[in-house]
Amino acid sequence: MKLATSLNGHSYRFSGVTEVLAKASEPKSGERLIGIAAETATERLAAKVVLLELTVGDLTENPTVPYEQDEVTRVNWEGLNQPGYQAMKNLMIGELREWVLDHKTTPDVLKRSGRNFVGEVGSAVAKIMTSMDLVYGASKIRYVTQCNTEIGQAETISYRA
Repeated sequence: MKLATSLNGHSYRFSGVTEVLAKASEPKSGERLIGIAAETATERLAAKVVLLELTVGDLTENPTVPYEQDEVTRVNWEGLNQPGYQAMKNLMIGELREWVLDHKTTPDVLKRSGRNFVGEVGSAVAKIMTSMDLVYGASKIRYVTQCNTEIGQAETISYRA
């Protein structure tokens, strides 16, 4: 698994998947306060370049929290659609982004593929997408949820606070 790249004559090396994911995030004050944010925009870009080249398998087999220490990691791994995962594990994250955005990738295909990936994969793809990519990708699937209110309807922006 390659965790290094060079940009503008400077080499960037990351210690693991957790650091790459943290440094690829857009700046947030909380992440800066605890010292996990990229120090510069170039370092953030370097982390995104590294993410582009990691595979679905790299992120799945190197979880941010070890399987033995985290119930969520265990539930994600045990609920993984193994045949689907095996078919897609060699896709690079950049290729997965292109697949999600491809007009031939239908909402039904996306829904069926949801259990092929763990959370780290979804997070990585989201970190390399632009805002428009995120809007387009999310528009392909409609999840309407209800509690005291209803969210997820077409042509609306809604959220729960």
